[in-house]
Amino acid sequence: MIRLEDTSGSDIAGAITAERHRMGSPTTGMVLTLLILADESCQSDATLAAIAAARLHPMRVLTLIPRPQDQQTRLDAEVSVGGDGGPGETAVIRLRGRLAEHANSVAVPLLLPDTPVVAFWPSDAPEVPGDDPIGRHAQRRITDAAAARDPAAALRRRAAGYQPGDTDLTWARLTPWRSLLATVFDAPVGRVTGGHVHAEAGDPSALLLAAWLRRRLKATLEIVPQDEPRNGSQVRRGATGVTGVTLQTRAGEIRVDRIDERTATLLRPGAPETSIALPSGALAELLAEELRRLDPDEAYGSALRGAVA
Repeated sequence: MIRLEDTSGSDIAGAITAERHRMGSPTTGMVLTLLILADESCQSDATLAAIAAARLHPMRVLTLIPRPQDQQTRLDAEVSVGGDGGPGETAVIRLRGRLAEHANSVAVPLLLPDTPVVAFWPSDAPEVPGDDPIGRHAQRRITDAAAARDPAAALRRRAAGYQPGDTDLTWARLTPWRSLLATVFDAPVGRVTGGHVHAEAGDPSALLLAAWLRRRLKATLEIVPQDEPRNGSQVRRGATGVTGVTLQTRAGEIRVDRIDERTATLLRPGAPETSIALPSGALAELLAEELRRLDPDEAYGSALRGAVA
């Protein structure tokens, strides 16, 4: 870790380059720049998750931490390259005093040339990420409605300000659910006539999943708070996110119940109940999932519009 105090963007870039030369490792393997806009309360978790994701997507991680409350105006940074942290490059930059309002000016000189840029707000995000000075540089803009004080309201704001390239970690959390529910229909089960998504009240992932299922199945689906019983099954107390999905078909009921953070049970017409893997991804896994594609996710855009309709 290289610590730079009262520094500048060019000095940070120079420190990264010098450390690369010292290690004898070129930067040509970096595939993108990830800009993280965070406060002190969440910057550590977000940075560590990005470093872990860099094992799959080698990248330059720039964590920008505005500190407008500091009286002195200056730039401090902690720089690391490669090593046990993975193949990427990391700079945690604190923008103190009046510099807190100029994150864009600090970030631009540090962007890798000729590579995509992704912006990530792990907590509070701008009203319209695509119009934010940082967001304008990014091909993808990642937010997390679940981290907001009012997740459902945050999702409505994401929908109101949506631009192609926007995405949210609430959608990435649904990848295992969507994959599982798609495989259910590999065997004929008949037309779906209705159903329910069971989740913690106000959970944004449930809103997106219900909207996605309505669009795919052309059926009415309602969201049921997790404390309500579902046909005799036991709801796991204290669970977060989606805890189950029930679909009514002409052949019978399809039901998925989450048992714990890794496992669920699946019941289909004419088949015994089975235990299946349904992992709940950590932040690093969610980031890695989102970085697999940098083109606009039309399925997310459609589900987002349906979730707040």
